Amino acid sequence: MTEFTIQLSNRPGQLAGLAKMLADAGVNIEALAAFGIEDFGVVRVLVDDAIAAREVIKEGGLVAEEREVITTIIRHEPGALAQLTQSLADADVNIDGLYFLHANSDSIELALAVDDPNTARARIA
Repeated sequence: MTEFTIQLSNRPGQLAGLAKMLADAGVNIEALAAFGIEDFGVVRVLVDDAIAAREVIKEGGLVAEEREVITTIIRHEPGALAQLTQSLADADVNIDGLYFLHANSDSIELALAVDDPNTARARIA
């Protein structure tokens, strides 16, 4: 899975425009986090088609940073997230982004943007 981090102006319609560009290209958003800081906004998005998203972003005149994102499933119970994040911390893996993708009464699927995907994969396997 690929995460795109895009900077936009922090004004009405910017996120809507990005979402429409992706939708018009048939790209489905799997997870998204967005926030504004004064005059600029940051959107972090996971999509189902990274190749198409990359092209949409480029054609839209936007600049995006890309990174590999890993996924894992944890039990849906108190302490599961704490255990996962502590395991990564113990391996000196920094979590730059975390997304809840799907949840049910038994489990939660997470996507993690980390500074060392290989070490993280070994810790969560």
